[in-house]
Amino acid sequence: MAKDCSFDIVSEFDKQELLNAVDQVKREVSSRFDLKDSGSEIDLDGDKTITVTTSDDMKLRNIYDILQSKFAKRNLSIKILDAQPVENALGGKVKQVYKLKKGLTQELAKKIVSDIKDSKKKVQASIQGDQVRVSGKDKDDLQDIIKLLRSKEDKYDYPLQFTNYR
Repeated sequence: MAKDCSFDIVSEFDKQELLNAVDQVKREVSSRFDLKDSGSEIDLDGDKTITVTTSDDMKLRNIYDILQSKFAKRNLSIKILDAQPVENALGGKVKQVYKLKKGLTQELAKKIVSDIKDSKKKVQASIQGDQVRVSGKDKDDLQDIIKLLRSKEDKYDYPLQFTNYR
């Protein structure tokens, strides 16, 4: 009897890479001529939020661009940032909070399972907490599912990783 093969679909990020990226952003903001004396602050709250406080919207956009480039260099998906509305802070400054997305939501997991079932491949998909496990007898079917999900990744608005491939 053939053994079942499986893999997990998760949405996670490397905490150490996130910390390094935020530290690089802080370093660049403190040394860049247009941001040096703006009183800009970037705070990382564990693995929950990144808070950017600066003097105006233009500098806020510049810091976001720096954040995007540092994320790209560290292989972190920009999709983990959930930008909240810009708020006014003390002293005439502006503040923006970016919540960090981690784990699949129930709605997204259901959408992924639905897309897998619509593919008509001989695999089973089950939701297990904040991840989806896909199993089947043929490894080629599993690889086809990975290709399918990578092609639809823009629709999910979450970065997907495929782990525990057995």
